[in-house]
Amino acid sequence: MGRNMKIENTKITSFMALSDIVSLLNMISGFVSIILSMNGYFEYAATAMFFSLLFDSVDGWVARKINRNDQYGFGKNIDSLSDVVSFGVAPALFLYSVSKTIQNSPEILVLIVSVLMVACGVLRLTRYNAINDYIDFKGFIGFPIPGISVILASYYLTGAFNIYIALVLMTIVSLFMISNFKYKKVDNFTIIGIGAVLIILLILQLPLIAFNINIPALFLLIICLYCLISYLFR
Repeated sequence: MGRNMKIENTKITSFMALSDIVSLLNMISGFVSIILSMNGYFEYAATAMFFSLLFDSVDGWVARKINRNDQYGFGKNIDSLSDVVSFGVAPALFLYSVSKTIQNSPEILVLIVSVLMVACGVLRLTRYNAINDYIDFKGFIGFPIPGISVILASYYLTGAFNIYIALVLMTIVSLFMISNFKYKKVDNFTIIGIGAVLIILLILQLPLIAFNINIPALFLLIICLYCLISYLFR
């Protein structure tokens, strides 16, 4: 395939489509989250990860609407590479940066779990690209990678964040991403709608607090954890 391609046909404009711009917005949001985490703006960093999720959720829809012809796999690759930044590196650095603000935080353990998050994210995305055209299952093998960002961000925003619980959660989610558990695509519009409303409320940072707990963040966390173990109910 590559041997027959003319140099003049390798320009970026020959490959880019509107859906790829949406994927880039996903990556940009993830990179902004990284910068915000490094500077200690954790609420805004979590919000940026939610924006990544929104862009990642619609790029495939946009591709279908414009009848995207992805002959060379450009769209699939830009989507996966953007996901590595937004749902691999961004949450890992978020966890590490938050831990630096916590007294007596287990720094070595945090570093190990952060590396695990990135490594499992890369492995999960690589396997997805490798098997996607060869299996007849229409869902996901392993927990979808955006979930790790949403779980970590929503847990932090609840206001009940504990670094040790976060480390356990991130380890479990990372291992579930590279597991062989089958996850069906979420087609329950009630759950999708509730999740979307909760994310919008968190992005708007409305003060919906009870007993010092951010209620939208708590409900979003519960929904995500339910999705994490949903393979048990198949």
